[in-house]
Amino acid sequence: MREISVFDVIGPNMIGPSSSHTAGALRIALMARRIIEGRITKVTFILYGSFARTYQGHGTDRALLGGIMGFSTEDKRIKDSFRLADQKGIQYEFVPDTVTAGVYPNTVEIIATSEDGRKVDIVGESIGGGNARLVRINGIKVDISGQLQTLVIMQKDVPGVIAHVSQCCYEAGVNIAFLNMYRENKNETAFSVIQVDGDVSDKLVEAIRRQPNILQVNLIKL
Repeated sequence: MREISVFDVIGPNMIGPSSSHTAGALRIALMARRIIEGRITKVTFILYGSFARTYQGHGTDRALLGGIMGFSTEDKRIKDSFRLADQKGIQYEFVPDTVTAGVYPNTVEIIATSEDGRKVDIVGESIGGGNARLVRINGIKVDISGQLQTLVIMQKDVPGVIAHVSQCCYEAGVNIAFLNMYRENKNETAFSVIQVDGDVSDKLVEAIRRQPNILQVNLIKL
């Protein structure tokens, strides 16, 4: 008798008995992929809570790896994530942590290294119904759901950055729905998370990048 994979049950839409462990997990990794610049060569997934206990049986591992490769929740290639990641030369590992307490039940920490040697550390939570949020980037607390098109801007924490971004959005005719700024310490690195109505163009992203105190601009568009 052939073993039945969770992907045989839920299909490419990933609708099934545990959307938190499949679609939600993929959304975390896909949002993380939008923030990580360059080709990813190595990624470690540290799994907490129920993710750590059931990630293989529920297909969480395939979903996370698929998201890191840019697959959507409906992409039929998810079931072949391991093989495709191997073909792309991506080194990957899954590290279950069943010891750490006080963590949201479906949490994963994604530590990714790009080909230029840059490392990004992102923590996300799958919050039910296939929805997810990023809660930490490089140690800085954030709250990113990806429900709207979202600009994630890494910047120096100095005056003028937010004004520049707002002006660029105004000139592009893009309405800012929500704007939040996150930082650990004053005058150090900060993240602005800007959710907008409508579409963000490449031209707008490039205009925002021109401000010298902006270090990185990424668009989360799911």
